[in-house]
Amino acid sequence: MTETVDIVERQRGTRCCEGEIEPRLDTAAANQLSADLHILAHPVRLQILDLLLQHAGKVCVCDLEAALPVKQPTVSHHLRLLRAAGLIDSERQGPWAYYFVQHDALLQVQARIAQGMALLSS
Repeated sequence: MTETVDIVERQRGTRCCEGEIEPRLDTAAANQLSADLHILAHPVRLQILDLLLQHAGKVCVCDLEAALPVKQPTVSHHLRLLRAAGLIDSERQGPWAYYFVQHDALLQVQARIAQGMALLSS
């Protein structure tokens, strides 16, 4: 025996569910979380941050290039992105650039990601 279900037609644009639904992340928070995750979403950038965090002082760009599995132009590209995001900075000494982590900025990104993920998982 087959049970029949009455289908109620509704006008286009009307909601089928009762109650309000709203995202827990507003647009600005979602954009910020997306940008934070995006800057960290590449293995070379994560490796750069790891190398810089391992060596609390300043790391020469030549040492970064030697330690990473990509060529110099790619290293430079990822360093530029991390600098633009404010997560690292550099200091020139003669012909060499020495890179270091901006710890306050990295802590802020970590906090925003943790807060955003907590909202999404609650």
